[in-house]
Amino acid sequence: MYIDTLFSIFALCAVAGGLGLVLLRHPMQGALSLAVTMISLAGIYALLSAKLVFLLQLIVYAGAIMTLIIFIIMFLNLQEKDLPNERNRFLFFGGGAILLLPVVLFMIRTVKSIPGIDNTIVGRNFGSIGEVGITLFSQWLVPFEIISLLLLVALIGAVVLAGIGRNK
Repeated sequence: MYIDTLFSIFALCAVAGGLGLVLLRHPMQGALSLAVTMISLAGIYALLSAKLVFLLQLIVYAGAIMTLIIFIIMFLNLQEKDLPNERNRFLFFGGGAILLLPVVLFMIRTVKSIPGIDNTIVGRNFGSIGEVGITLFSQWLVPFEIISLLLLVALIGAVVLAGIGRNK
């Protein structure tokens, strides 16, 4: 019973943080709303017994990435006069909400039509670092290495482009 309550609290905080990210005007307020969303998602992962994903969400996204984003926003030192004047932004948000309403209603109807099942307790090692590592390096080794090569090529390309831009 209390897990359902915790899930509802985390879900509401995640949605509120997402809305704050989109609706708040100042970038620092948006970044803090994004941090609320990321921490709420980490809480949901903890409720799902996904220990590794929970830790990665907290350490990498809510920690390192958010620190980088907030540092960049503070480095830019944006003032209220630097922000664009968006007079009709709530009109666009309302229009987007109206366009998404049929999709949301369809999703709610679909979820309600799924038959209910009893909750089962997952295995003791579910979501642990060892279990994820064994699965990753036995069943997903080739895609994992392809992704690492793509990231390496993108990193080298960014360094080359930065060097070209600096020489001009």
